[in-house]
Amino acid sequence: MGIRISTNTLFDQGIGTISDRQRSLLDAQQKVSTGRRVVTPADDPIAAGRILDLSQAKASTAQFVENAGSASASLAVSEQSLQGVIRSLQDVRATIISAGNATLGDSGRAILARELRGNYQELLSLANATDGQGNYLFAGYRGQTQPFSESAPGTVQYAGDQGQRLLQISASRYVPISDAGSEIFQRIRTGNGDFVAAAAVGNTGTGTIGIGAVTDPAAWNANGNPANFTIRFDVNGATNPATTTYDLVDNVSGNSLLTGAAASATGPYLRTFTPGSAINLRSQGAEPAFDFGATVTVAGNPGDADTFTVSQSPTQSVFATVNNLITALSTTISTPAQSAKLTNDLGAALANIDQAINRSLDVQTAIGSRMKEIDATEATNIDLGLQFEASASDLRDVDYAKAISDLTLQRTLLEAAQKSFVQVQGLSLFNLL
Repeated sequence: MGIRISTNTLFDQGIGTISDRQRSLLDAQQKVSTGRRVVTPADDPIAAGRILDLSQAKASTAQFVENAGSASASLAVSEQSLQGVIRSLQDVRATIISAGNATLGDSGRAILARELRGNYQELLSLANATDGQGNYLFAGYRGQTQPFSESAPGTVQYAGDQGQRLLQISASRYVPISDAGSEIFQRIRTGNGDFVAAAAVGNTGTGTIGIGAVTDPAAWNANGNPANFTIRFDVNGATNPATTTYDLVDNVSGNSLLTGAAASATGPYLRTFTPGSAINLRSQGAEPAFDFGATVTVAGNPGDADTFTVSQSPTQSVFATVNNLITALSTTISTPAQSAKLTNDLGAALANIDQAINRSLDVQTAIGSRMKEIDATEATNIDLGLQFEASASDLRDVDYAKAISDLTLQRTLLEAAQKSFVQVQGLSLFNLL
């Protein structure tokens, strides 16, 4: 027995088929017009999820690239500021050398002192430099706090901290974009960096001491080294010419290194002094065995009971160094002993400024390394962003050849459905199409 199909059923099926074909045609047309294969998650749920992951990764990478640009800009300003610091310190160094000219009088040194005051203010200004957005470059983590302020000439307080502001430039890398100013301008080792050789304030002779050198780092850094010595001179005027001898005193124990007994305030001592010859902090001849791995040189003629000290390098701010130099150049020189003191002051200042220059160069080099790392990471992030986009495109974007073919097919199927429906139902509405 055949199945009887009503006119309503034929009509409903025909309309349903046409609606399905219209939806398919609209979907194909939408893919061609938008260029997207996955327009809604329903088109391909798995691909849609993967596209979302890739889009988020691309957005994060784009933020890293932006952060890298900000970090590079901030570090470039820091590098320029440090270059200004180095130039100013080099000017101070040149002034020290000029001040050592024996023909220069008090008035000439006073002019140099005025120039140094300008260098001092320039250094203070550079120490308080900002990145152009109001953040202080050398305040550590406290970018909104002015790091340096002067309470008296040569006395400058640091209000920053020892931290560093960081920017994330990749999923696993944070780069510092600030530095602690105390490490650049304040905590600078004096002398040769290992020890300071200095003349006593009350010396009466013309002896001057160089910065010295460590000849054996292991001996100098050994636990048994007191790193605190006095070179004590005795001048015997009864001989012709006068004979100068010296003792080496361990200031911690109070004993003479040359005898092993308590040091004497008067000579003569066991070693004979020759101006310009090295004074070694190690035993020679019949002296008790000792070796502290350092040597200094005293030039000129020390006076009787004159002393010089050799002690471990403390730290000193560059502002104190320049201010001390200004004071030294502003002092009237009228005696050979005062001239010798000035020479010692200039030698100490030169050594301290060299230490400050080296510190600034070290920080500048570190900043350059960070900038190089940022450039490399930024290039990698840009490449990653392009790769994420390409992967998302493969999942999301339409194959135009296939899409146009599908569009043509869907249009043909719709037309076929419409024509067949007209023929079966004989609807006048479709006869007009």
